[in-house]
Amino acid sequence: MASIRRSTLLLLVLTMTSPLLAAERTRAEAESLTKKVLAEAIVIDTHADTPQMMLDEGYDLGDPSSPYMISIPKMRAGHEGAQFFSIWVPVDWPAEDLIHRALDLMDVVDEQVVRHSDSLEFASTADDVVRIHRAGKIAALMGVEGGHIIENDLRVLDMYYRLGVRYMTLTHTKNTAWADSSGDHPRWNGLTDFGKQVVLRMNRLGMMVDISHVADKTFEDAVEVSKAPIIASHSSCRALCPAPRDLTDDMLRQLARNGGVVDINFYSAFLDPQFREAQAKILPKIEAAVSAERDRLAKQGQRLSYPKENEIRVKMEAELVKPSYRVIADHIDHAVKVAGADHVGLGSDFDGVDAIQ
Repeated sequence: MASIRRSTLLLLVLTMTSPLLAAERTRAEAESLTKKVLAEAIVIDTHADTPQMMLDEGYDLGDPSSPYMISIPKMRAGHEGAQFFSIWVPVDWPAEDLIHRALDLMDVVDEQVVRHSDSLEFASTADDVVRIHRAGKIAALMGVEGGHIIENDLRVLDMYYRLGVRYMTLTHTKNTAWADSSGDHPRWNGLTDFGKQVVLRMNRLGMMVDISHVADKTFEDAVEVSKAPIIASHSSCRALCPAPRDLTDDMLRQLARNGGVVDINFYSAFLDPQFREAQAKILPKIEAAVSAERDRLAKQGQRLSYPKENEIRVKMEAELVKPSYRVIADHIDHAVKVAGADHVGLGSDFDGVDAIQ
């Protein structure tokens, strides 16, 4: 993690100083410095939901005309050095097929890495990320999003780790049988005793504990129990946007004391309070439309895929005024001021969220 953290710091310094450099030096000088820093810095995105598209739509990461946010050409253009691909299964997925779906997602990521071995390579450690970056390739990693995907079995954690998973988000939008989610009503008052065992098992494996999506008390318990730094793989700042998914300043400070990192989410509703308020007014209509389509397909023996569900949401939000990309920098700046640059990174949530202006 130390190598990744130092590289993230270089990226943040570049992000924060570029406007000043452009004002004080010629554009050519600024561009030259940018290239030099990017040659050393490793741009790491700790969360993207693209595996859903790979599995459900047959999407190829090498597509030069990709309709999605993540592709190899786009990663190259953005000087990306490492990408964590999210292994996410909806919380209401049939329990008997939950682990199979997760394995299918891992398998399709593996297929893409093999198919595009000239550009991608799996990384298991921070040293691997550095080595792969120096070789001119993009490091591919995986993170499981939602503790429900282990089906309350610690041995599944071991299996996922052996398959390349390097973090797990303790909850998704609903409580698990052992941890409270920020998207649900409190049930366990944080982590249960089994939930604490999950955290310690992840510590033992070397799998990062991710607290994005968890309830505040679950966050506190995870920080207290974990014997290793924890991460928020895709969370922003609650001081700037009142989303339960975002971290308070006190949580940012706790994360820093723990040695962990908050990776800023790019989702408009987690960044901008005006967008969040406008979205809330039409959310019942969006949920109704998604539910109607899900029911329609269920009658035909089909399941509504995540990409198709997202299409409905994006279409119905098209009239909302999206915030400027500058709000991402605002959240980065705030997190750096509160937690310190060593404890702030990027967790875009690309292909799981709508676009910003």
